[in-house]
Amino acid sequence: TEMWQQFAELGLLGVPFSEDFGGFNGGGPELMVVAEGFGRGLVLEPYLATVILSGTLIDFLGSDSQKETLISAIVGGEVRLALAAYEPEGRYDHTHVATTAEKSGDGYVISGSKAVVLHGDSADKLVVIARTAGSTNDRNGLSAFVVDASADGVSRRGYETIDGLHAAEISLNNAPAELLGEEGNAIDALEKSLALGIVALCAEASGAMEVACDHTLNYIKERQQFGVPIGKFQVLQFRMADMFIAMEQTRSLLLAATLKTVEGHDDAAKAVHAMKAQLGRAGRKIAQEAIQIHGGMGMTDELGVGHYVKRLTAADGLFGNADVHLMAIARSA
Repeated sequence: TEMWQQFAELGLLGVPFSEDFGGFNGGGPELMVVAEGFGRGLVLEPYLATVILSGTLIDFLGSDSQKETLISAIVGGEVRLALAAYEPEGRYDHTHVATTAEKSGDGYVISGSKAVVLHGDSADKLVVIARTAGSTNDRNGLSAFVVDASADGVSRRGYETIDGLHAAEISLNNAPAELLGEEGNAIDALEKSLALGIVALCAEASGAMEVACDHTLNYIKERQQFGVPIGKFQVLQFRMADMFIAMEQTRSLLLAATLKTVEGHDDAAKAVHAMKAQLGRAGRKIAQEAIQIHGGMGMTDELGVGHYVKRLTAADGLFGNADVHLMAIARSA
């Protein structure tokens, strides 16, 4: 909580939002810079869940009064949110939504289950994607709602993920909810928020890759074998070069995807898929090389490199792994 308040005081929580709500009118490039810094420091706070996923969705869909209330609270560090979009049987398909919402008096009630809700165990409010029309896999008929995490009908089972973050399985049983925007029109805004989330995640992973490479480079300069630093051995120089190339390729695709997303290019979605697929492959390459070059020490919690490897491993699976995004590119070809 103390760290979250420091983020608010520094203005980090207001980067993507309008000045009308205390923000900085930032966009993808600004979020990328912030996220890369978070990746270098292995930040554990729910920035991605609150500011980027939930906050931008509220910004895209919410009424003026909802934005005034919720976004101002986000910028001030007064509320933490979590986006509950994915479901247990949906794998990585955000359009697979069996959770339903029905009108009840002046509001709505929601019933269903959400899986692996990032920071859902500590959120004050949940932004829930529920179906108000259509069948389970229809793109149309999806609506976004704000649900008080402590409301009747909300059940959360929290757990720690391998990289030190937290997530939750959430069950909703006639939980009271407030509609964001118009009923049935959430899909475009949801996909824009998820694209920004993937860009931010890849930027964070890029920062983590940089530190993993730096730690490994410093290690081979210091570790002595046969009377010389092991960095003198050409085979390790080759492996370090491969790690550096993988990192730079990821950064190049990150920059392309960020700019295309912000500028609304026709192939922005394909650029995001390519970036995420590259993240999965490059992250695995860098993580495995860093562990192997460090030897047994790389597997210990006492050495920092192992924690960066865990973050890179988790980043591959979040929002779909490399194979999922390669298949998405193939379908769009």
